[in-house]
Amino acid sequence: MDEHRSDEDSPDSRASDTSPRADGRDRAVTPTVGVVLLVAVTIALAATVGAAALATGTPASPPPTAVVDLSVRETTLTLTHRAGSPLDVRDLRIVVRVDGDRLRYQPPVPFFAARGFHGGPTGPFNSASDPTWSAGETASLSVAGTNRPRLRVGSVVRVTLYEGEFRLVVVRAVVR
Repeated sequence: MDEHRSDEDSPDSRASDTSPRADGRDRAVTPTVGVVLLVAVTIALAATVGAAALATGTPASPPPTAVVDLSVRETTLTLTHRAGSPLDVRDLRIVVRVDGDRLRYQPPVPFFAARGFHGGPTGPFNSASDPTWSAGETASLSVAGTNRPRLRVGSVVRVTLYEGEFRLVVVRAVVR
C-alpha cells in the first residue's frame, strides 16, 4: 500500500498546506484588510469632525461696532451714538444697572410706553421712529419712580447694549 502514496500525502506536503502558498495568493490578505480598515476609520473620523464643525455654525456677519456716550440727569438716560456702524434698535437688548443692581423693569426698545418708564422714549428707542440708530443721533428714556432701584443724585448708572448675546457697548455715568 505504501507504493500508492503520492507526494501529496506525505507528512511534509501536508504541513506545507497550512503555510502561505508559494505563488503569493494568501500573502497580501492581512495587509489589505488592515489598509481597508484604516481608510474606513479615517473616513469616519473626518465625517465626525466635519459634522462637529458644521454644527457649531459660523456667524453670518461680524457684529456691529459703535461708540456710545451716556449722560444721566435725574431720571433721564440719554445715549448718543458717536461713531461706528448704524444699529438696528429692534435687534438691541439694553440692560440698565444702578449702583450695580439691575433695574427691575428693563427698557424693551423700541417702545412707546413700558412698565417702569415715563412716557415714550425719544429718538430710535421710540417705536414710532426709524429703528436705525446712526452716528450723531441721540436716544433717551426716563425711568419711572416705580422702577427699582431708584435713580438718585450720585448713583452710578451702567448701560450695556447687546445685539443677541454679543455685548456691543458698556457705558457708565453718574446721576446729576
